[in-house]
Amino acid sequence: MSLIGVVLAGGLSSRMGRDKALLPWHGRPLIEHQIATLLAAGVHAVKVSGDRPDYQGVADPMPQAGPIGGIAGIAATCPDGALLIVPVDMPRLQPSLLVRLRDAPPVAACVRFTGHVLPMRLQLDADCRDALSSLLASHDKRGRSLRALQERVGVQEISLSVEEAAQLVDCNTEETWREVNA
Repeated sequence: MSLIGVVLAGGLSSRMGRDKALLPWHGRPLIEHQIATLLAAGVHAVKVSGDRPDYQGVADPMPQAGPIGGIAGIAATCPDGALLIVPVDMPRLQPSLLVRLRDAPPVAACVRFTGHVLPMRLQLDADCRDALSSLLASHDKRGRSLRALQERVGVQEISLSVEEAAQLVDCNTEETWREVNA
């Protein structure tokens, strides 16, 4: 079964005040770091959500629909199979942690870490596509969330050690970005 990596990079970065995907991380843009992290975790290919021509990005089918829109856009370009999905703004994420998601027994259509909606492994199939369509059609923006998608398709959680949880810091603000870079 193929495993496609997905970098969610279509957001507005409004809380950060500048494009998070292009923030410098160890000598390269954060988006490139996340692509490399997914490849090191053993995905067969990587797709980028968002209008990012330099990275063959896939534009969201519905602007400003959040991560659900990004996943729906990617899903429209992929055959059924597994997606390993990461946010662009999680620079401490290590391939070994993603391997735990990759290798988790398929008890549910979605696998995530306890207390975190991302990263996640998502089984892309007819049920998942239906759930994405339904969530995109919802007029309730709060209901159009990753958590809602995960609950709809079925979710399994994997526990984290304290050291592993430290990898899941997402940098949504300049303050968090400074802390991660300290």
